[in-house]
Amino acid sequence: MAANHKKTYEILLACAYFVGAEVFFRTTRGAISYEAGKYLVILFMLMGMFYKGLSGKGYPYFLYLLLLVPSIFVASTTLSFDASFRTNIAFVLSGPVCLGISALYCYDKRVSISQLNTVLLYMVLPIIAHTVYNFFYTPDLEEVLSGTTSNRAAAGGFGANQVATILGLGMFIMAVRFFNKSSNLQLKIFNIVIFGIITFRALVTMSRGGIYAALICIVAFLLFYYRAVNKRRRNEILTLFGMFCVGLFSIWVISSAQTGGLLDLRYANKDHLGRDKSDITTGRGELFVNELEGFVSNPFFGIGSSRAKDQRIEIEGQGVTSHNELSRVLAEHGIFGIIILVILIFKPLEMRSKNQQNYYFFAFLAFWFATINHSSMRLAAPAFVYALALLHVTNDKPPIHRKQVKG
Repeated sequence: MAANHKKTYEILLACAYFVGAEVFFRTTRGAISYEAGKYLVILFMLMGMFYKGLSGKGYPYFLYLLLLVPSIFVASTTLSFDASFRTNIAFVLSGPVCLGISALYCYDKRVSISQLNTVLLYMVLPIIAHTVYNFFYTPDLEEVLSGTTSNRAAAGGFGANQVATILGLGMFIMAVRFFNKSSNLQLKIFNIVIFGIITFRALVTMSRGGIYAALICIVAFLLFYYRAVNKRRRNEILTLFGMFCVGLFSIWVISSAQTGGLLDLRYANKDHLGRDKSDITTGRGELFVNELEGFVSNPFFGIGSSRAKDQRIEIEGQGVTSHNELSRVLAEHGIFGIIILVILIFKPLEMRSKNQQNYYFFAFLAFWFATINHSSMRLAAPAFVYALALLHVTNDKPPIHRKQVKG
């Protein structure tokens, strides 16, 4: 049983581990259910609420959860006869509910910066295990890479988008540890090597969203971390940044060579023959527009949860899942979706104006926003990382040294 003042910390550690392991469990079919990661985070957060209560200032997230409900009733009348009502609703709303519960619990909870760093460590450990698994699953990339599209085999036999997303999170955390948690040369080398290994496996999935999200988060972290430290530490950060850029360039060169140049073509938006692709969004732009049309046609109550996917099944014969949470929320929740997005974007910024000690804040928000724009809310990661931005982070207390009284 954890001490009362450590209960919040222990809850966050438990959630962090399962957030980091979620895609690994899906890949290896080691989870009880496909959505087990989100359900476990929700369960742990509810346990935390029971023991530690909630901040009254986080009430907008309770409103956010309530605003998700009307779309369920709308869906009961709009979903097609063949659609599984329970399964579709659970798939679409498990991510948003996970975010709401996590945000409600984490809002204004006090943790020290060292505790938050440990939470990030617990998150990255299963991601490292996942990376090792991918090496064993696909030791020879030349056997599986023949084009410039996202490659399931190179991603360990699972969806490249989700794998790249979670490996991108691992890239961010290891970059943080390189700059922030490397007290000697050996640790610096260790952390940059682990970063390089994770980055290599993320790049060769040929899925770009997770990579872009990781780079955005790293830049956001460095900007605010640099501002938060003293002059001597700033000079050290600049030196480390030079080493980091050299390492990143080396990783790209190695990855490009291992993919036979296909990686360069992928990021240049070309096919394996070097021809420009017509759509840089690989179909996501069309989905985005279609969902906005759903909002325009039903602006008040929306078209109902999971109806966007259901409509694509009726029209095209296949239900491509939405990749953009913003357009999905607007289409399926209508005007309530606008209120939901206002809460999610502006409530953290209001908190930031009162407490600016969390130099991870904008990096966490950037990960959430970048991820929901290319992978929607398929994972618990964007929900949990968003909630981490709402913590009240305090500086570590320096140890007290008392002089020994000589008798």
